Amino acid sequence: MLPDTVERAVGSLPTVVRSGRRVNGLFRLMKSPILWDQAYQKIASNKGAMTPGIDGKTFDGYSPEKVSSISARLAEGTYKPAAVRRVYIPKADGRKRPLGIPTTEDRLVQEVVRILLNEIYEPIFHEESHGFREGRSCHTALKGVQAVWTGVKWLVDVDVVGFFDNIDHAILLGLLEKRISDRRFIALIRGMLKAGYMEDWRFHRTLSGTPQGSIVSPLLANVYLHELDEWMQNKIEGFNRGSKRTKTTEYRRYRSRVAKLRRRVEAQRASEAPDNGKVASMIDEIGRQSAELRRTPATDSFDPNYRRLRYCRYADDFLIGVIGSKAEACQIMDEVRMFLSETLKLAVSEEKSGIHHASDGARFLGYDILTECHPHPHKANFGSRRVVRRGLKDRMRLRVPREKVLKFVNAKGWGDYDACRPTRRPALLHASDVEIAAAYNAELRGFATYYALACDVKRKLNKAAKLAFQSFLCTLADKHKSTSTWIARKLRQGQDYYVRYEVKGKPRSLKLWKLMDLEMKVLRYGPLDVVPYTPFVFQRTELVERLNARVCERCGSDTKPCEVHHLRRLSDLRREADILGYMRSARTRKRIVLCTDCHEAAHSYRPYTRPPRKHA
Repeated sequence: MLPDTVERAVGSLPTVVRSGRRVNGLFRLMKSPILWDQAYQKIASNKGAMTPGIDGKTFDGYSPEKVSSISARLAEGTYKPAAVRRVYIPKADGRKRPLGIPTTEDRLVQEVVRILLNEIYEPIFHEESHGFREGRSCHTALKGVQAVWTGVKWLVDVDVVGFFDNIDHAILLGLLEKRISDRRFIALIRGMLKAGYMEDWRFHRTLSGTPQGSIVSPLLANVYLHELDEWMQNKIEGFNRGSKRTKTTEYRRYRSRVAKLRRRVEAQRASEAPDNGKVASMIDEIGRQSAELRRTPATDSFDPNYRRLRYCRYADDFLIGVIGSKAEACQIMDEVRMFLSETLKLAVSEEKSGIHHASDGARFLGYDILTECHPHPHKANFGSRRVVRRGLKDRMRLRVPREKVLKFVNAKGWGDYDACRPTRRPALLHASDVEIAAAYNAELRGFATYYALACDVKRKLNKAAKLAFQSFLCTLADKHKSTSTWIARKLRQGQDYYVRYEVKGKPRSLKLWKLMDLEMKVLRYGPLDVVPYTPFVFQRTELVERLNARVCERCGSDTKPCEVHHLRRLSDLRREADILGYMRSARTRKRIVLCTDCHEAAHSYRPYTRPPRKHA
């Protein structure tokens, strides 16, 4: 199929879904080479491209011929997803999280499936869903909670037990069939779910769940929990009541007194013989009554005719806010538990789930979320004027948990957090000064940037930043057999600290990152100005164009099959000066298009001999 035809066909999928019709012809779209090119250029830039599956193969050696082989097997019905390789990574609580690593062929197929599924489901996903979606992140979820959830009285925290491992395959496939009528496409996804996994050279069947680490698993998880989003929307519509809270009696009384006094002042000033003493007395009384007015709550927080239900989800982590009574919050908790159990076959952890008063707060996405009250009036800017505004009540705040900071400092080895005693890091002693500075910058900046939305981020991370700086000085002092004071004096330049180095004889410097440099902004995945749904546009990258040219970038041959040579690291290039010279000018430094002979020579590290120049 031509690129324009494929782009129109894929771009029409959202329109079909919005109209309520089921989508067909997806398996036929998968035959298009441009979708495979799109999938490869998406995967090739990830570090996982060099991670092997159970067959031991990586994306090194990718070629259009291999894609044609996969596409032909899909068309013939002989393609069968292989089992994933089971590995474990440590979790924050000390346990291990199982990950499934598919083979390279399966990763390509899954990415093509993900592209098509994304076009179908992204337009219908709800605004409250933030996990694994383009242009959304933990920060967008937290910012929405901070901006909208003011006035919440109860927080319902629900924790699902082993969500990814307990997804019911029959329910998931049934949900997919509600919007997809292509049986071969559904059968392909069923094969991915039933592929099983290999652990300790033994095959294990997968009767439920989707493997974490699979490319298509996050999207399938969103499809599964989209039913929860739909159910919560219906529950919100039935729960919400009233347009605004009722004004309190005290507030109405003070406001009426102030209005009457102002009318008397205006009438006295408009009279032929105004009494200035009486006017001044009334103005003073207006000031006293206005002060009481600002201290008095304007609305009834427990108005029975005003109810609101808030909801936010990031993957399987979701939080519910209730503006109402605790009995209503308990009822919502029970209904959510029943829906997850009966409809989605998911269990709720009784230990980690619960109902919290909003002032006590709850933990969500690593933040402490709670409401705060500032009843006293305060000064604020209103346009170009400085005015006195009433106090804030039940305003949602985000805070940094102290135990998160303590655990991070201990994990990085910066020192003893409670005693504020820095330590050196022996593992970095063999690195260069600029590498050590870059490591500390990346660690502190990454941690601080994630918690940038918290109102107390700089206060909570002040001690951690100090430990990081002193640990950096101790590490350099140990490396250079000197003292921290001498190192600090050497690196200091004004109010900042710089590590100086040279690149090709030219002096460069790397600034040591400080907490003062933290930017308070929302982080998104993908472009910052992306809308909730971006239409499908196929774009050929420089790598795909080079591969489709079928010209070896080492010997210049255009008569042999070409493959993409992936490098694990740039040090692999230093064995041959010719490849290193090319890599300095290439845009994609870790991927080179080579013919099969040159590819084999690169892996065997045989010296490269330039072919003789042809004379006319």
